[in-house]
Amino acid sequence: MAISPGKDAAFSSQKSALSESPRTKKFPLTEEEIFYMNCRAAYLTVFKSSLENIISKEQLYLALQHAGRNPSQKTINKYWTPQTAKLNFDDFCIILRKEKPTSKAELLKSFKQLDVNDDGSILHTDLYKLLTKRGEKMTREEVNAVISLADVNADGKFDYIKFCKLYMTTIEQCLKTTVEKLEVDSKLRRQQFGSHTGGSPERDPSPVPKPSPRIIRKTDQETFSNKGDSRSSLLATTRKFKTSVSFTITMGANSNRNSKLTEPNSIKEWQCVQSKGCFFLEEDGEIISHQYRMQIAQRSMVYLTIKPLNLSQVEGKCLGFLFIGKPSPWLSVDTALYILKENENQVNLQLMCFTELRDREVFGWTGELGPGIYWLIPSTTGCRLRKEIKPITEEAQLVYRDETGELFLTKEFRSTLSDIFEVIDLDGNGLLSLEEYNFFELRTSGEKCDEDAWAVCRDNFDTKKNELTRQGFMDLNLMEANDREGDPRDLWVTLHSMGYNKALELTEACPFVIDIYADKCKPRIKAVHMEACSGQLEKAICKYVLNKGDARVMDGYENIIVHTYKRDTWITSVIENKSDNKVIIHINNELSKNCINNRGLNIFAVEVAPKSTMVCQHVMPLNERQEWIYYCVYSLIS
Repeated sequence: MAISPGKDAAFSSQKSALSESPRTKKFPLTEEEIFYMNCRAAYLTVFKSSLENIISKEQLYLALQHAGRNPSQKTINKYWTPQTAKLNFDDFCIILRKEKPTSKAELLKSFKQLDVNDDGSILHTDLYKLLTKRGEKMTREEVNAVISLADVNADGKFDYIKFCKLYMTTIEQCLKTTVEKLEVDSKLRRQQFGSHTGGSPERDPSPVPKPSPRIIRKTDQETFSNKGDSRSSLLATTRKFKTSVSFTITMGANSNRNSKLTEPNSIKEWQCVQSKGCFFLEEDGEIISHQYRMQIAQRSMVYLTIKPLNLSQVEGKCLGFLFIGKPSPWLSVDTALYILKENENQVNLQLMCFTELRDREVFGWTGELGPGIYWLIPSTTGCRLRKEIKPITEEAQLVYRDETGELFLTKEFRSTLSDIFEVIDLDGNGLLSLEEYNFFELRTSGEKCDEDAWAVCRDNFDTKKNELTRQGFMDLNLMEANDREGDPRDLWVTLHSMGYNKALELTEACPFVIDIYADKCKPRIKAVHMEACSGQLEKAICKYVLNKGDARVMDGYENIIVHTYKRDTWITSVIENKSDNKVIIHINNELSKNCINNRGLNIFAVEVAPKSTMVCQHVMPLNERQEWIYYCVYSLIS
């Protein structure tokens, strides 16, 4: 039975259990520390070390169960796709942030909808129909196992109130057991708290717990936000560092003039293909996007660009004229493409190039590519595609009824749906193929539309050449509204998934368009995935920065190197750890001027695994028309 995730119902019991440990009697743990204690405890119940990887669906399922989750197969498949080879501890933490435990209230509410007599029970016949016909279907044997539970079944009825109590007790006991195991094992506790010693009753003020993947944010923000005390706080903190290295880079206003992107002279004679896509901002701040495979049939000079998609211009062209509306917020988002060549084994992709040249909002690259298959991985730094913080006072109306009671989509909602159609019409032919529509479905519902369902869609809505028209897409959404008798909640789920707020403004997504020109052959491009901007992308960025950037070795620690790569409109830093031990690096950007970074904090820390590299931060100017100064101090925490 699929039940929507809710708040962490077991949180209060976890917190009380943890606060009673000897280490925390004097200094109670923060909520973030408790979260990561639980993450680590669950992970180390399945693995010997947090540096081990999850290498199967079964291991992921087991680890999630130990963390108090009860994931459905659909949930497992969402995080373990056919392309997934492994997940690390950081990935596990991200999943736990997204998949909250179900609360008792939500569990009761879900069952109560089926309680026709309002007596706290459901007939076995009704329960059987529900569990085998709706949602994630259970087998007859699985349903019989539920019905055979003696404590919650009697007289042909399922006592869901007792079941919910039993379920929550089991979840809480599972969490308590894993945390107690971590507390007892001093070795595992040192893995969690870094420099903390097992018997220390005092709480070290250094930032050791990890409140988000690979980032250690200061839990006591007053240390650095109180201007009157910032100097003494910084001095006190500096004494705990083993060594530091700093970078200072001054960038002029509009400094992209030195490396402007220019089209090849004979570009009009080259063959061209185009594809659209989109960056989507997840609830936890992670960015996902379409990823592509490109085929080049013979060695050619290639001109490749990526830029934000201006929907107001697109819409104007469809109406037969060019209409320039007010600037859209996503047009200032930086976009880039990393081009990697596929080898025979498809495991290790070779980084070929990167769109580092710029002309206003367009980023591009020109060069020669040999025949073969290439991966195009879109990237944005995350400096300007960020979670919206402004409150929306009035919710837009999506549907209305006329005097006869017939339901219609409002003009504003139709306009928004038209923009969504433009974004998901990846090849730009004015129609949606099943493949294009499924990217939309995966994004908004997590499921795919199969051939049979597509045939039903084709029979009931306007299509051309087996592809859905714009009008058909509108009618499909109107049907959904009618199915809910005008209730717009499901429509809002779709809109939020696509990056729209309650005012129908696109604030948490950035649609883009890719253009590829080749002088000897026509390139072919196909969107193949919609995934997080990590993994292969992180490897590509690290490799590029290590090859092109300025390297500084930590004084006295030759195995710890900070690489900084400067372009005209952004700066990227990568930390390389060649040692056999993990390290924690403290980053301080407080003295930077007119800068914004993708972390959203001036002061934070990162944990770098042994023998690895990681992207530390991306920095861009807050205002490109003014000078900006990047001043950053990287310190090794003792």
